[in-house]
Amino acid sequence: MFYISLVADYLKNYMKTRLTYRSDFWIEVISDLLFNGLNLFFILVVFLQTQSLGGWNQEQILFIYGYFMIPYGIFISFFNLWGFSERYIVKGEMDRILTRPAYNLWQLMLENMDPASLFSAVAGFVVMIYSWVKLELPFHWHDPLILLLMVIGSILIYAGVYISLTALAFFSDAPTGILPLIWNIQNYGRYPATIYNKLLRSILTWILPFAFVGFYPAAYFIDPANWKWFALLTPIMGIVFSFIGITIWNIGVKRYRGAGS
Repeated sequence: MFYISLVADYLKNYMKTRLTYRSDFWIEVISDLLFNGLNLFFILVVFLQTQSLGGWNQEQILFIYGYFMIPYGIFISFFNLWGFSERYIVKGEMDRILTRPAYNLWQLMLENMDPASLFSAVAGFVVMIYSWVKLELPFHWHDPLILLLMVIGSILIYAGVYISLTALAFFSDAPTGILPLIWNIQNYGRYPATIYNKLLRSILTWILPFAFVGFYPAAYFIDPANWKWFALLTPIMGIVFSFIGITIWNIGVKRYRGAGS
């Protein structure tokens, strides 16, 4: 209950700040939606030149992209630590975090959350529903539960990968350039893994499992006969990678000795 109350308190502070600068809030929302709109436009342009992409038609690709946007939008809303190294390590704000009773990573996530990005998740859900209808996919009573399980697994994968990479700041004197690289690689997850060569497909499945934040879970609903059991690995992969990420983070925090360390 203590940690839930922290979420409520931070959300109140966030809303107070945003209500003071309302135009900034809506500009951010519109920018996110325009960015996702451009990605959708790119998909539509591709299908002006071809009827399928690696055997997947336009509606199927849109369905995968719609799913991809849901965990992505939720994750980016509550994990926004791209400037962690400079702000918390170099400038020493990590000292302030460690003097408080709540778990340090939880504080950092709440302190930097950006609920405006949830609109991306909503837009993704709309795209997925539209594609679901166009594809005439069957609907079962357990589908919402499976979707929820898949989304949670995908979010945990995001968290595990980026917590691990953010924790590198505890072991390096200078910010690394690896985060932008991984950020670009994650976008491969919004397309079918089958269109990539075996090496890249293996990397996106087992090393940087971004295929589980888009393609595999979405494929469960599109073609369960071929992808059902593979897609159900999503929550397992989420638990494994989030455990690895938090372990690396905790080791890094123990190594931290104050500003400039």
